[in-house]
Amino acid sequence: MVDNNKQPSSQWSRTRRSYLKSVTGGSVTMLGFGSASAHASEEQIDSAEKDSEIIFTPTTVLAERIRTGELSPVRVVDAFLARIEERNDELNAFITLFPEQARADAREAERAIERGDDLGPLHGIPFAIKDRQKLEGVRFTDGFLAFKDQIAEETDSEVQAFLDAGAIPVGKTNTPEGGYMGKTDNLLIGPTPTPFDLDLNAGGSSGGSAAAVADGMLPFATGTDGAGSIRIPASFTGTYGLFPRIEDPGEFGTGNTYFQPSISTRTVADTALTLSVMYGDDEEATDYQAALTDDVEGVSIGYDPGLSTYPVDQRVRDVVDDSVDTITAEGATVEVTEVDLGQSYEEFIEAVWIVWTTSYAELAKTFAEEDGVDALGADRELFPETLVDIIETGCEYLDENGDIRDEPLAKTIEARSQAYAGLQVALREYDLIATPTLSVPPFPNDILGPTEVEGVDIHPIVGWLITTVCNMTGHPAASIPAGLTDKGTPVGLQLIGPSYDDRTIVAASAAYERVNPWHDDYPWQQRGNSLHVCDR
Repeated sequence: MVDNNKQPSSQWSRTRRSYLKSVTGGSVTMLGFGSASAHASEEQIDSAEKDSEIIFTPTTVLAERIRTGELSPVRVVDAFLARIEERNDELNAFITLFPEQARADAREAERAIERGDDLGPLHGIPFAIKDRQKLEGVRFTDGFLAFKDQIAEETDSEVQAFLDAGAIPVGKTNTPEGGYMGKTDNLLIGPTPTPFDLDLNAGGSSGGSAAAVADGMLPFATGTDGAGSIRIPASFTGTYGLFPRIEDPGEFGTGNTYFQPSISTRTVADTALTLSVMYGDDEEATDYQAALTDDVEGVSIGYDPGLSTYPVDQRVRDVVDDSVDTITAEGATVEVTEVDLGQSYEEFIEAVWIVWTTSYAELAKTFAEEDGVDALGADRELFPETLVDIIETGCEYLDENGDIRDEPLAKTIEARSQAYAGLQVALREYDLIATPTLSVPPFPNDILGPTEVEGVDIHPIVGWLITTVCNMTGHPAASIPAGLTDKGTPVGLQLIGPSYDDRTIVAASAAYERVNPWHDDYPWQQRGNSLHVCDR
């Protein structure tokens, strides 16, 4: 376990060290103390400092302290709800909040401890649910203005696993409509920024979850990943995100990317714990918690920025170049290589775009048939113009039965097969492949996405998502915080593993965390390790 209060080690990247040296001290106001008096009392300051310790403590530690009676579920939930109340107006991380129900659940969790009940591994821990996932009886918008009043009639299985483990839901987090882009913004409540710079986006589509976790509003939150949606915001918010292995990849002919539920956390151990809960008693699941202590001595990593296909912003390249070798302190080897995906950047992006647009054309058809919502007709104004354009483009690739026509489908199968073969060849030579998670650092909330990287014109929605390669091929991958740019914005290092094997990814992630810890990068750490009640 990495100490959250640990000072920067000599193994931190040059970029990270130089940035942190330039940061000045500051303070954060904690809620719940009133504003009538000019100065906070010693008792209030002590209470605020205790709550700050709670909200920036890893899930693994909170769970243990609740089980031993050192912490009360009521105190823990109240501390995180206060943080949400304090910070959500700026971060816009939540679409829906239900604090009173969370407090009631916390009181019941406390009574269970008093009764001596058997406690689940996440007993009394608050968490949030991405609003692409369902919780029965709670608003489920999927980010759509058109479904702002929709109530879920069931609970998704991964969410139910956390409820069964004793975790307490506090809200639903922001997401772009249907997860249609790697930026979190929608017509419903607007953009979610990264806590590192409120003018820059948190990434998507699990951006609300990642921003909330990065800012200490929650210890963990659920997400999904169908094109990088857990790893993209991980890169933009300095959190950890794993795209788990696919148990049965199947065929590339479905026209869909590989999709997995996952978790946003601040530590690798928290992801290991929560994924172990999510997969429950599945005997085929990876033993994520055991992977944390796997020896990485001799693990070989091939480093190819952009997979010899994607252009990479020099600011990103500098940070990743600086951090990728740090794992050698644990006995792993890293060497520069070239991965051959068997096609040009333009050819691969064309295939991604076919898959992307047709999936949303099919979703729009479902809305019309099952919900009576016409995204291309009477209800068009309830959908972003960009999404409408995506739907219309996708429709051009579909036949009269709503299936992808043979020619575009063949292009996607060929591109995916070539990319899969290229990664497989590289992974026969190396245990893992390393790349930047994304081509770019966080970009402004008020643009759709970058249109140029290092002189190369790129598609603003899909052209910078190196993550998508793994969703097209089915290879597991993780985004690890690599460090900060000179402007203080986070950058992710992506590790890609062989099909069916995400255990080595988790082991290597834990090793990177040990030698290149990122916990002092968070804005609330940069202001100083202690939070204080401000004089009023």
